[in-house]
Amino acid sequence: MNRPVLRLYGLVVVLFGVLVAFTSRWTVFEAEALREHELNRRELLQEQRIRRGTIRSADGEVLARSLPRAGDTFGRRYPTGELFAHAIGYSFTTIGRAGLERSRNDELTGRRTELVSALESILGRSNEGDDLRTTLDARAQQVAVDALSDSAHKGALVALSVKTGGVLAMASNPSYDPNGLGDRRTFARLNRDEANAPLLNRATQNGYPPGSTMKVVTAAAALDSGRYQPGSQVSGENGKPISGVPLNNFGGESFGAIDLTFALTNSVNTVWAEVGEKLGGRTMQRYMERFGFYAEPPMDYPDQQMTASGVRKRGELVKMTANSVDVGRVAIGQGDLFATPLQMASVAQTIGNGGVRLEPHIMAKSVDPDGRTVDEVEPEEAAQVISSQTARDLTVMMKQVVREGTGTAAALEGVDVAGKTGTAELNTSGLNQPWFMCFTPEVAVAVTLERFQGGTGGTTAAPIAKAVLQALGQ
Repeated sequence: MNRPVLRLYGLVVVLFGVLVAFTSRWTVFEAEALREHELNRRELLQEQRIRRGTIRSADGEVLARSLPRAGDTFGRRYPTGELFAHAIGYSFTTIGRAGLERSRNDELTGRRTELVSALESILGRSNEGDDLRTTLDARAQQVAVDALSDSAHKGALVALSVKTGGVLAMASNPSYDPNGLGDRRTFARLNRDEANAPLLNRATQNGYPPGSTMKVVTAAAALDSGRYQPGSQVSGENGKPISGVPLNNFGGESFGAIDLTFALTNSVNTVWAEVGEKLGGRTMQRYMERFGFYAEPPMDYPDQQMTASGVRKRGELVKMTANSVDVGRVAIGQGDLFATPLQMASVAQTIGNGGVRLEPHIMAKSVDPDGRTVDEVEPEEAAQVISSQTARDLTVMMKQVVREGTGTAAALEGVDVAGKTGTAELNTSGLNQPWFMCFTPEVAVAVTLERFQGGTGGTTAAPIAKAVLQALGQ
């Protein structure tokens, strides 16, 4: 074979290899990224011809279904309107997808793999998606939405199953009716409403100063590190210098040497700030990361709609080891610390589950058009955060908060509730961010209300958590 022909052959082989590489990139290796790209409307237009699967609550209520339209296409309908808007999201060709409609799009459109989908097309299978059964409880969701609305404040709530990590309720106030979003003008109007931000899922996207609920994380680190016990004595003196600046207790109360159980029951700032300082930024960082801070939650929900909790400066996450971080004040939920309700619900779930953090999930199972279960979500461990002994000790301490401390408004007859209040002070004029997080052997809840004049976690947030616990049969 002469040399020119050999060179030509080599060129053809190289070009063929390049062609295979580039076509494989979009059809195999990056097919999912291409489908999920926000500017890719072709996928959405194709999916109009697919009867998307029906989404139901855990108790069978229809949350989303497909209705036939002209031209052999289908549209989406949300029978419960605003009730599950943030959890379920929406799917429209004009604006794209959000919520579970986006994160579980493959199941809802019946997509398996590229090869299987191609074979089904050749065999003439019906173009129909899988139905989804979620972990969401319709009654608890209604109670949560009503309670947040009745508070007359923006806010959010998350309830998780302690033993499985399933999301039992996810509410954000104000909400919106997804049925109207097919109209671009409606979507644009809601999107421009910066004052109320109804499209924002405050449960997963908004970080708030967690106030004294953060003392639970500090207590977990203190006990699990072996440096403290529930009976360890620390001074609760008012005005104690923390990072060189005097720190006051709520109401200016001052205490002598008190044990950690009393300090958590009565939410004594100066005790937990000192504990945080002595543990140091490195230890606090380690335990915060174990609890899920500094990472997007491992939940079946769009990454774009979840925010990582942690210390933030100028919008960027900052490690606790940085010189600019006031470890003592972060240890009591002040400083530059921000946390989502989902994050704090996960903290409560972890302690209630013996120190094991589970990955939260909204989907329980998917069922194909023939009634066969295609996928069933099993509890998945995210991290062993603290020892089971630490979890037991901390549970006893948190039960005292509800029995005789700042969280008595969440007490339930016949059920031991372990909880912690939080009241993050937003200014010196009594504008607060009230919180309450709690758990029973079965359910963990976190709730917060925005910019509440004079409101405290024990008086405004705890009753909402209690109502949801009762709705869930606790």
